[in-house]
Amino acid sequence: MKRFLVEISKGRFKIHGFVQEIGQDILVSIWGGTRPHIGAVGMAIPRPSLKNQKKWSATSSNFTFVGHKEDILVKKFSEKLAARLRRNVVVTAGIHWDEITFNEIRTIQNLAEKLSDRILRKILSSQR
Repeated sequence: MKRFLVEISKGRFKIHGFVQEIGQDILVSIWGGTRPHIGAVGMAIPRPSLKNQKKWSATSSNFTFVGHKEDILVKKFSEKLAARLRRNVVVTAGIHWDEITFNEIRTIQNLAEKLSDRILRKILSSQR
C-alpha cells in the first residue's frame, strides 16, 4: 500500500493532497485554507469513452454537504484520475478561506488542477 503527500501553493494559498492506494483503488484527501474540512466526496469509476471506444473516460457520483462548493473540484479530480489510471478513485475535499474573491477562487481552481497533475504524474511514475 503506497501513500504520499503533495502540496502546492501560490501567494497566501496552499492546498494539500494526501493519496493512499487501497488495493487497486485510490483515495485522495484534499484540504487547505483557514478551516480545512470535508465538504464534498467524489467517487469515479473508469469506463470506455461513450464518444470513442478506444479512449477511456469515467463516471462519477458526488456528494456535497449543504452549503459547500467543493463538488465541482471532486468531480473533475476523481474523473480525471479514474480515466487516466483506469482505477476506482474516491476524492474528498474541504478548502476554505474567509472573504475570498472571485479571482482568488480561480487561483485555487488552478492550484487544484495542478495538484491533480502532480498526483497523476507521481502515481504513473511509481507504476513504471
